[in-house]
Amino acid sequence: MRHNTHRHGMGVTKEHRAAMLSNMAASLIEHGRIETTLAKAKALRPFIEKVITKAKRAAAKTDKKDQIHLRRLAMADIRNEDAVNKLFNETYKEFVNRSGGYTRIYKLGQQRISDAAEMALIEFVKADDQGYKKSKGAKKAKGKKAAKAPKAEAAAPEAAPAAEAPKSETK
Repeated sequence: MRHNTHRHGMGVTKEHRAAMLSNMAASLIEHGRIETTLAKAKALRPFIEKVITKAKRAAAKTDKKDQIHLRRLAMADIRNEDAVNKLFNETYKEFVNRSGGYTRIYKLGQQRISDAAEMALIEFVKADDQGYKKSKGAKKAKGKKAAKAPKAEAAAPEAAPAAEAPKSETK
């Protein structure tokens, strides 16, 4: 029985994984987005989101010693002083009104030539980005209703583009 398999192992040792995530997090903070493999992007997401939460909590603290403590905890994870300073001084402000979901992963749909690893792009979500909203009719219909639903949906998309008028660009 395999216990404690909830981490993204990525086929490397614990020390290598910690160094790799630290370097990728520093690059993400510095550049705002990075291209990497899908497995590494999925491993980086919870790592960087926990560090961003530390930066948000530090900004909310009034006591200086609590701020320094959280900064040192983040420094132990990221190991790049410039990246930690940028995160704690500038970047955290984008996420003040967001309660999680600070990063977004895009699958690029291409494979790396050398080893055919699936590539992805991980980036910070902008402060004003609302994301996708789930529609109320998102649940799948069962039985007889399922057969009728596609006919009604097929007619609706055809009528929608005709109603919209093309916008002309003027400067």
